[in-house]
Amino acid sequence: MYFVCFFLKDNCREDGRGCEDYRHMEIETNVVSNTSGSARVRLANTDILVGVKAELGAPAPEKPDKGRLEFFVDCSANATPEFEGRGGEELATEISGMLNRAYDCPACLDLQKLCVIPNQQCWVLYIDILLLECGGNLFDAASIAVKAALYNTKIPTVTVSRDEGIMELEISDDPYDVQKIEVKLAPCIVTLSKIGHSHVVDASQKEESCCLARLMMGVTQNGTITALKKEGSGSLDPTSVEDMIEVGTGKRVGEALNKSLTTALEEEERQGTKSKTLGFLR
Repeated sequence: MYFVCFFLKDNCREDGRGCEDYRHMEIETNVVSNTSGSARVRLANTDILVGVKAELGAPAPEKPDKGRLEFFVDCSANATPEFEGRGGEELATEISGMLNRAYDCPACLDLQKLCVIPNQQCWVLYIDILLLECGGNLFDAASIAVKAALYNTKIPTVTVSRDEGIMELEISDDPYDVQKIEVKLAPCIVTLSKIGHSHVVDASQKEESCCLARLMMGVTQNGTITALKKEGSGSLDPTSVEDMIEVGTGKRVGEALNKSLTTALEEEERQGTKSKTLGFLR
């Protein structure tokens, strides 16, 4: 731990990054054919696959005119020996809970567009997250993969008609007659890890083992903070937390991360079939 902290004093980490730098990241969408949308993110040695399935269901009683998001996380036993048996259940619950909190913000997604018939039918997006390999910073990588998969999601157009007082739904089977989800303001999670007296983003596994406490933030492209969660046995000074959130690392890094992700996804969409695919699960 001493050597890790020594490097951080000069804003230099063991792998040469600054305290606010992410590792190399690869993102590919539309990687699973039997889903409404999918994405795969590889952040250094962290590898995550996300699939989205859109199905018609009943809206939540407290939100009768909105669609729903359901997050499910599965930790592959091949990712790390710690996940064998039921070892990954606690982590899976933490990740899905943080994503639920981050997306539980009216400004993130317009869920009203997913409502088909108020109080009766809406689109439910089942978001399945599979952790294939663990190389640190799982929460951030999972949130990036979720946003990319939602960007890639295509929902069939539904026509509602009334026949003798009975509502009938007709789902288009035209692959081009679909609607997309506006995810520009969907949040990404930024994890700030406290190591010594420094705070770093995108901690590696070695850095996470030295981390005394960490603060996870759901941040949108315009700087809105949608969720906060503190973890670890160490303490965080209130002044330090305020700087991390409002005027310091968290919002700045979150805004930049969201903008870079949006740009990359739009560029991939523009390239279409011309884009080079990695062949993942093809």
